[in-house]
Amino acid sequence: MRYPQGGGLTAERQQFREGLRLEAAERFARGEASSVIAKDLRVSVRSVQRWRRTWDEGGPRALWSQGPASLSRLSEKQFAQLEAELAKGPAAHGWEDQRWTLARVKTVIGRRFHLTYTIQGVRKLLVRNGWSCQVSARRAMERDDEAVRVGQGGVALRGRLAAARGAWLVFEDEAGFSMTPPHAKTWSQRGRTLVVRVRGRSRRRVSIAALTCCKPGHRSRLIYRPRRDDGPRDGRKSFSWRDYRDLLIAAHQQLGGPIVLVRDNLNVHKAADLGEFAASRDWLTIYYLPPYAPGLNPVEGIWSLLRRGWLSNVAFHTPEHLVQRIRRGLQHIQYRSDLMDGCLAETGLTIRPR
Repeated sequence: MRYPQGGGLTAERQQFREGLRLEAAERFARGEASSVIAKDLRVSVRSVQRWRRTWDEGGPRALWSQGPASLSRLSEKQFAQLEAELAKGPAAHGWEDQRWTLARVKTVIGRRFHLTYTIQGVRKLLVRNGWSCQVSARRAMERDDEAVRVGQGGVALRGRLAAARGAWLVFEDEAGFSMTPPHAKTWSQRGRTLVVRVRGRSRRRVSIAALTCCKPGHRSRLIYRPRRDDGPRDGRKSFSWRDYRDLLIAAHQQLGGPIVLVRDNLNVHKAADLGEFAASRDWLTIYYLPPYAPGLNPVEGIWSLLRRGWLSNVAFHTPEHLVQRIRRGLQHIQYRSDLMDGCLAETGLTIRPR
């Protein structure tokens, strides 16, 4: 069987598909049904039926892979050069935004290799070499990737040190939630977009400070404290250093052991009074993440789960309704330690005893 223009498959995937077809041919000879074969091989029934017709006409040999109908116009070496050009970003090739479209890739191929590709040809070329159309992630321009790399190694080292001394490795972060819910995809009749009613005049916010607590041999823990914006208190609408102090004391009492705290560089985190409190407690050690590196904090994953699950598309009636939904979501995560472990794994950090 041939694959038009490579079929969007690499040589390894073509070999894998050929193995599936030959296995199906053996089962054709035994008289098994197409639906059973499709279920076992995890392919569509129509594919198995097409393979069966080919097998009836030419036998197992007709199911052998004969490669693409035509060779790619770009060699592997040239495609590696193309990847290097694309890695420079669209700005290096004269485009202001940071999107690679098929038309732009086609232009780069023409400039670099003096070859003319169609739009569909460019798409098949990219797919065949492991590329896909994706939603880009955001990253701050002020971020120092080298500092983040060093900081990631430092956090991993502190995780090993915390495990060696029997301490809990605790990550801290805070977030604010308003009565305007996050958007989420939903099914609706074509041409009639679902409308979510929200409180247009309400500016009430709820601030949440949360700690994810990890320790080898123990299930992960989530400790949080909410604070409503119900008027001036201590001259602030968000958490003060006293609120963070009380949260750490409560966490120490619940965990029953020393704490190695990892947090970002928020100004209140570096308050002098909070530093004096930490220096006077032998059970507390504080480290700071590199600037503009939220991807190293697993609590960010907790906020994402909360916004995409329990808060999305909810029409909040009162601030109490918002607090209730937040508490319900966080309580669910508290009972699911695997969710917290997944947020930690997303950061690329591992905690192992030495």
